[in-house]
Amino acid sequence: MGLIQSWRWYGPNDPVSLLDIKQAGATGVVSALHQIPHGDEWPIQLIQERKEVIQKTGLTWSIVESVPVHEAIKTRNEHAEFYLENYRKTLRNLSKCGVKTVCYNFMPVLDWTRTALEWPLENGAKALYLDWIDLAVFDLKILGRKDGETFYKPEILAQVETRHATMSKEKMEALTEIILMGVPTEGGVTLEALEESIGIYGEIGKQGLQKNLTYFLESIADVCEEEGIQMTIHPDDPPFPILGLPRIASSREDLEYIIRAVDRPFNGICFCTGSLGAGVHNDLPAILDAIGDRVYFAHLRNVKKDALGNFHESDHLDGDVDMCAVMERLVKLNAQRNIPIPFRPDHGHQMLDDLQKETNPGYSAIGRLKGLAELRGLERGIEASFSD
Repeated sequence: MGLIQSWRWYGPNDPVSLLDIKQAGATGVVSALHQIPHGDEWPIQLIQERKEVIQKTGLTWSIVESVPVHEAIKTRNEHAEFYLENYRKTLRNLSKCGVKTVCYNFMPVLDWTRTALEWPLENGAKALYLDWIDLAVFDLKILGRKDGETFYKPEILAQVETRHATMSKEKMEALTEIILMGVPTEGGVTLEALEESIGIYGEIGKQGLQKNLTYFLESIADVCEEEGIQMTIHPDDPPFPILGLPRIASSREDLEYIIRAVDRPFNGICFCTGSLGAGVHNDLPAILDAIGDRVYFAHLRNVKKDALGNFHESDHLDGDVDMCAVMERLVKLNAQRNIPIPFRPDHGHQMLDDLQKETNPGYSAIGRLKGLAELRGLERGIEASFSD
């Protein structure tokens, strides 16, 4: 059996419908109850309602992405145990409804970071983009973070003043809004909350955050094993410390540490080629060789980087990630599994008719349709080459 071709769906308010997903050829849906505040228990009734809506169109709710980990757990403050108990209840409720794989992340405060959501490509399509100079302008000129200069390369710092001088007030406000943006449908954080969190995580540091992740996994381990739930941690996006916030899922070493820290089968990885691929330090085929037995879910997208490390999301088969090598390894891993590995085309260019529509950043229909078709063809070709 081949990989499970899936598609992220944000729920009934998503501009891309379930019928659109079915027409794209996906069979699995990646969804979550985004309307529930972070940390609250997900009621069985609402889980079942979402599952039934998906099933009515002949699709399957394959992956929960995500059950957010509350900041109280990440910082392990005095409220952590309350939110851990809610998390365990949610996992049990998901299991009762037959949904057994959960994707989550342990990124402090910001779920993902870009500086442009509609970066124009030569062909007229638009992509997500991260520009380190713009990020440094936000960091040093808007946040005014103490010692912020130490986080940037000299060649980036040398351009901050010039870039800042060219930015209008409206451009600065738009940049701030994009950086503070959260998951679509959930809303972002405020500048004040980010500043407060930077101070808190500055005290915690990378090692402290690693310990807090270990504590989280140990706290849910028994429930996951009793219910047959697989947890898959999403790598940091981008895979670098940003704005003074530590990162603990950015490299092969980080992912191996996570697996070793709680070395039990439920503790798995979401292999995101775009997040890991944005770092020149990451050899993705080698990482997959090292941790492939714990990869239970994959996000497949590609990126192109320049000399400064700025990157945009490229066509799925055309970028710095060797997608052929990645897919070859996934196909081999999948052949060894009793349960197929789900993947989804992660993000996609805003293109064709979608240029005239309001879409969730990175999640327009046509760009992902193109990506899924390319990945499907790549998988079929690799499978055929193995049978020759």
